[in-house]
Order: sequence, then C-alpha cells, then structure tokens
Amino acid sequence: QVQLVESGGGLVQPGGSLRLSCAASGSTYNINYMGWYRQAPGKQRELVARIFSGGSTNYADSVKGRFTISRENAKNTLYLQMNSLKPEDTAVYYCNAFSYQRRDYWGQGTQVTVSS
Repeated sequence: QVQLVESGGGLVQPGGSLRLSCAASGSTYNINYMGWYRQAPGKQRELVARIFSGGSTNYADSVKGRFTISRENAKNTLYLQMNSLKPEDTAVYYCNAFSYQRRDYWGQGTQVTVSS
C-alpha cells in the first residue's frame, strides 16, 4: 500500500505561482512513476504532468513551459511548481502513484484557485 498526501494549494492571482507537494509513505519502493492530475468543476480528471523512475517527464500541452514536476526520492516527495498561473488552471489537483504491480494510488486532492 502507498499513501499520498498533497499540500500547497490555495488562492493565487493570475500570473502568480504555487508549489504543490505530495508526500508518499508506505510501500514506496513499489512506485514505478508518479504524476499530477487535476479536475475542474464539470470536467473530467486530466493528466497535468508525470515523472518516471529514470527522471524523464511529460506534460499536458496546456501547462508546458509553465509547470515543472520534480521528485525528491530521499524524502519520498513529489512536487509541482506552477508559474504564470491562469484562471483556467483552477481545479482540484491530485497526486498519483502507479506501482510496478500496475495499481493506481491517489491522494485526497488539494484545491488551486486562480482568481483576481
């Protein structure tokens, strides 16, 4: 089992920045890759960014150049640095871990609101 706890969400003005964190615990050695997803009201959950065990990353086109995903293995923590935030980035952001046993784990989510 893997437990994920997100933090760092909040209210920010357009053009501002936030950094989300996701602390992983439990059987973290089973984690193959991790990522961030988001879900806006009335919309489906979508992939924002993903980082693989070798360090490679991929991003949704809508966040490329503005968001950066990183992982600090020594602390079992995943980050999402979000810059140049836009109102359309408003959503609940979820941390995800995918295990070598092909099982998905999810955090409880953290709200990000971009508004003036």
